[in-house]
Amino acid sequence: MSAAKASSLIYSWATVRYELLNTRISEMGLHIEGSPIEAYTRRVCHEVASKALVFQPHFYLTDSWGCPDEVPVVGIPFYLADKRLSRIEEEQTGEIETPSMILMFLRHEVGHAINYAYRLWQKNEWADTFGPFSKPYRDSFRPNAFSRQFVRHLISNPYGRTYAQKHPDEDFAETFAIWLTPRSAWRRKYRQWPALKKLLFVDRLMRQIRGKDPVRTDGARVTPVEQMTLLLAEHYGQRAERFRAAAQGYVDDKLREIFPTPRSHQRESAACLIQDHEGDLIQRIARWSEQADVEIQAILDKLKDRATALELTYARRDTNARLIDLTALATSMAMNFAHTGSFA
Repeated sequence: MSAAKASSLIYSWATVRYELLNTRISEMGLHIEGSPIEAYTRRVCHEVASKALVFQPHFYLTDSWGCPDEVPVVGIPFYLADKRLSRIEEEQTGEIETPSMILMFLRHEVGHAINYAYRLWQKNEWADTFGPFSKPYRDSFRPNAFSRQFVRHLISNPYGRTYAQKHPDEDFAETFAIWLTPRSAWRRKYRQWPALKKLLFVDRLMRQIRGKDPVRTDGARVTPVEQMTLLLAEHYGQRAERFRAAAQGYVDDKLREIFPTPRSHQRESAACLIQDHEGDLIQRIARWSEQADVEIQAILDKLKDRATALELTYARRDTNARLIDLTALATSMAMNFAHTGSFA
């Protein structure tokens, strides 16, 4: 067995995918800070600040793009906070947001947030320009693909770039997004369009609120990621088990057998147990499996990573028994791989 081969199987995409699909979204530890989406939120916040607007929107992870009704916070799909989850999203749905699409969505949703933060829809001129905010909101609508009364921004299936026609609130958000986009040259591109009046109104409105504090800055979030207790597979309407056969490096079930939830209040971390006894474990497993230390290390690293992800613990009084079980598990994994090329 080669250490590189063992590691590639243990951390193969099939295994990682299965582990993630078997994990509750709320337990994935997802955050915007330090994630791939953070650079985009920072960029859009910089664009807002460059317009001398005081308001800076709050972003949070949820199940889809959006702003809660009349609440100035921006919801971002949780899968954009992790490259692995983005890959699963693309596999499951057939599409994923490109960098340019992410920025378009963010500018659009920030438009909603600013509308809500300053209660702009309550202005008579806002309603005269975009229509009544109280107009019924419908998921389905019949756009005029050739209308020049509206800007064209977001690409929305099956409506193309006609999303501004959905509702006055969407019309404002789309118009704001065009206005906010650097180097959009909206005065030139829309100079022959009636939609230019809306852009000029937004430009004038933003000048009016420059330097002014918003009326509202926060509020209740809809489906924050911390409350998304579904397994990732359930989120996609799938059963994770159908991916199990390919996940040859999957060890969660075996670790849960070794570390069932203890009743004792004196609990210790399973990952720390592996870490603290790593040297001894490697020596004993290598002796009985006749595999190289570096190969055993790859297996222990995997067990430690998954024990951490699953937050497994054990009763302190069971330390010796758990060490025996770990030694047996890792030894069997090493020998199975050496003889069959699989950890099963």
